[in-house]
Amino acid sequence: MLKKIVHLFFIILGGTVGYLYIPEIFSLLNVTDPAWLNSPILGMIIGAIIFFILSYLLVDYIVGFLRWVEDALIKIPAMDLFFGSIGLIVGLVIAYFINIPLQDTGIHILSQVLPFFIMITFGYLGFQVGFRRREEFVSLMRANKKDRRRIPEENAAPADKPKAKILDTSVIIDGRIADICQTNFLEGTIVIPQFVLGELQHIADSSDTLKRNRGRRGLDILNRIQKELPIHVEIYEGDFEEIQEVDSKLIKLAKVINGIVVTNDFNLNKVCDFQGVNVLNINDLANAVKPVVLPGEELHVQVIKDGKEQNQGVAYLDDGTMIVVEEGRDYIGKNIEVIITSVLQTSAGRMIFAKPKLLEKAL
Repeated sequence: MLKKIVHLFFIILGGTVGYLYIPEIFSLLNVTDPAWLNSPILGMIIGAIIFFILSYLLVDYIVGFLRWVEDALIKIPAMDLFFGSIGLIVGLVIAYFINIPLQDTGIHILSQVLPFFIMITFGYLGFQVGFRRREEFVSLMRANKKDRRRIPEENAAPADKPKAKILDTSVIIDGRIADICQTNFLEGTIVIPQFVLGELQHIADSSDTLKRNRGRRGLDILNRIQKELPIHVEIYEGDFEEIQEVDSKLIKLAKVINGIVVTNDFNLNKVCDFQGVNVLNINDLANAVKPVVLPGEELHVQVIKDGKEQNQGVAYLDDGTMIVVEEGRDYIGKNIEVIITSVLQTSAGRMIFAKPKLLEKAL
């Protein structure tokens, strides 16, 4: 179908060119006999035939170029295409008004050539401004929309809408975010940026088995959050092409939409704090909700393996907290009562030191 349209376009173009210029070409060549050679109708037929033959030589290249343009436009997010088009229209309108005074100069270069370059330049600049500043335009539109909808109420405290929570790659792969969402501890909309999905897909397609499994687990977690949990999820289609790193894009997105980054990446947490971006760290939450144990308390544990020091044994609580049992090596594989001697809080979590209750009784 597209090839037929291209052939038809060439025929119409050739007929128009032949109608206008072929009689003049015959006149310049002094071909005036017979007189019907100077007929515009004959010129239109000759031009249509010539361009129809040319269309068979060029149609594959033209169709291929149109297909490439079509694929490129389809891949562009709708928001990027919309604001780029708006910028292009504004640029062309400005160029039109600039070109009006040039038409009255009577100088060929100023009235014919220069307007062409002005249209191209302002059209390009308008598209670039609309495309690259799209995030700011969206943020401005949302702010204006909120201002219009805000209704002042007397003697009523303003209720702030919960900020959007932006998930990074590490917290999605970790998986605990799904359980947290299920318990309704996170309020507001969950935002999944498109560039984070791209990174997850890249990890899931990795040749390394461990990375591939982590990526697929992350995609499964996202499907669970979107389909099974009672929480609103949005896919952010935009991208910040001038920024290469995903973490930097997350920080930029959080600033644009006034959102909160959710992560368990220690370094990203520090960068967010430095740049004034709100951040929620899943590891901090996990450490905060671990059961509080005090020296002197008794616990029933199973010694799993030996420790780093001599005669030490290692056990774990249900939440994964490590318990180092002094003189516990002889109890490996057994369930025993232990007495807590000290609790150490480290960057990796909480570590508990204890000793067997049987030894305490022996003393």
